[in-house]
Amino acid sequence: MATYAIGDLQGCFDELQDLLELIRFDPARDRLWFTGDLVNRGPQSLACLRFVRELGDAAVSVLGNHELHLLAISNGQTQYLHDGDTLDDILTAADGAELLHWLRRLPLIHRDEQSGFTMLHAGLPPQWRLEQAMEYAAEVEQALRGPDYRDYFANMYGNEPDCWSPALTGWERLRFITNCLTRIRYCSGAGVLDLQEKGVCGAPGMLPWFEIPDRKTLSQKLIFGHWAALRDQPRDYGRYNVYPLDTGCVWGGELLALRLHDGEYFRVPSRQGVGFGERAPSTPDKASLRRRRQLTEQPVVVPGKTP
Repeated sequence: MATYAIGDLQGCFDELQDLLELIRFDPARDRLWFTGDLVNRGPQSLACLRFVRELGDAAVSVLGNHELHLLAISNGQTQYLHDGDTLDDILTAADGAELLHWLRRLPLIHRDEQSGFTMLHAGLPPQWRLEQAMEYAAEVEQALRGPDYRDYFANMYGNEPDCWSPALTGWERLRFITNCLTRIRYCSGAGVLDLQEKGVCGAPGMLPWFEIPDRKTLSQKLIFGHWAALRDQPRDYGRYNVYPLDTGCVWGGELLALRLHDGEYFRVPSRQGVGFGERAPSTPDKASLRRRRQLTEQPVVVPGKTP
């Protein structure tokens, strides 16, 4: 039995199949971890969701910012749609509501005590211990799974507050936790977030979250995705005890897997043939827009289950 952690798919289903063939994946024996962002920007988001869901106990995925974006759009926050979104196949699918219901129940952090690895989508602020991060993640998960989950999506977007305080409450508290776990790249030594910069050179006073001196999770083995630009910035990641796995497959890079028990990497080339920023915008058709409106008007539930 082997466990493989796989970087952001973003709808690159064919490349996932190439990778699974390379590692000779057997769902009866092996396990897959996904760093989130299964969907969006790539061509086959629906196929990716269906495949991972159908793996059942053979796979686990954490929520990424693109999953949260999809859930928000499907629950009425259509003002945040982007030209490059490729989510319409999910929103118009016959099983779309069931897939969205499943997504809302995915974790934000996955911890395996036996291997000592922890997986999350983006990162952590320097002042959080891992135990705290898992407690804070559970607060957001409770909001996502509770009866008032639509209120969460109505208050999710935004870059403020930009620094943690235990005194934070309500939506500001949940928004900060969400931004750390699914969006963080750069922050200051004091834990102030910079959610604007996506490249490999941060603003003055800002460092990649994992390079902050005295980070309280330095002793933890952390797997994350989200930051495709790191593929072009070699670092001694072992020094920071982190394992970044997003190598920009959707942008023409690679799809990367890490075998946990021996640290071996496996990679396959992208089939997308595009570079950063080159993907053409997609324009939703009338059927897609109607389906979005239907999803916002009806509870996203699986028959026989409460939301």
